[in-house]
Amino acid sequence: MAQLTVISRDRHAAKRWKRYSSYSFAAQDAVAPLVAQELPRACMHLPVGFVKTGNGFQLVAVQGLQPGKNLWVAPDGRWLGGYVPAAYRGFPFVLANTEDGQRVLCVREDSGLVNEVEGEAFFQEDGTPAQTVKDVLSFLEQVSNNARVSAGLCRRLEEHGLIQPWSVKLRGDDGEREVEGLYRVDEAALNALPIEALDALRKGGVLPIAYCQLLSMQHLQRLGQLASQHAAAASLATPASGDLDLEFLKDDGNIRFS
Repeated sequence: MAQLTVISRDRHAAKRWKRYSSYSFAAQDAVAPLVAQELPRACMHLPVGFVKTGNGFQLVAVQGLQPGKNLWVAPDGRWLGGYVPAAYRGFPFVLANTEDGQRVLCVREDSGLVNEVEGEAFFQEDGTPAQTVKDVLSFLEQVSNNARVSAGLCRRLEEHGLIQPWSVKLRGDDGEREVEGLYRVDEAALNALPIEALDALRKGGVLPIAYCQLLSMQHLQRLGQLASQHAAAASLATPASGDLDLEFLKDDGNIRFS
C-alpha cells in the first residue's frame, strides 16, 4: 500500500520534490483508469475497455494480459506507448478524500521523489504553496471531475445494454487461455438501437465513448507483441542500444507468446 501523506506547511515547508523520470511505479498495473476527455487521444495508441466496479463500469486502458504486469513499461522504466494515461501524469501526487468528504492533495513519500535537497519546493518563502504544486492540484482536480462525468456516461451505456464481456483469448505454447474481467461495447446492440435512443445518446455525449472504445481494440495485438518482447528481454542479455523491437504482430486474430 502506497504511503500517502497530506501536504502541509508543518511537514513539507522545508522539503522538495522531484519529477519522475521512470514509469517503474506503474509497472504492475494491468489496467489504468481513463476519463472520457482523454479517449480521443488514448484510443489512437492504447486498447481501451471497461472493468466492473462497485458502482457500475469504469473506462480503463488495457496495459497487460495478466495481473501485475504493465506491458507498456519497459524493464528500464521507459513508457513504450504513444500516450500516457492522465492517471499517471500527476505522480507522485494524489488527490484523496477525507472522512468528511473534502479533497486534499497528498504525496507518495515512499516514491523516492521527496527529499530535503533536490527538486522543487512545496512551498514558497511566504508559506503559500508553490506554483508547481498549485498546477498539479488543478490538474488532478480536473481529472477527478472528469472521472465523475465519465462514470455517468458509462452508466448510460450500461442502461442501454451496450456493454458486454470482452472475450480475449491468448494462445501460447502451453495452450489457450482467456483474459477475464474486461468488457467492451456491444457493436451489434449499438447498431440495433432505435433512432430515438441513439439520438438521446448522441445528445448526451455518450457516443464518442463507444466509438473510441471500438476503434481502440485494434491495438490489442500490440500487447501480444510487447508480451513477446518482454519475455525476450527477460531471457536474453539487454542489447547494447537498450532498445526493444516494437514492430506490430501480424493481425491474424490471435495473440501469441514466445
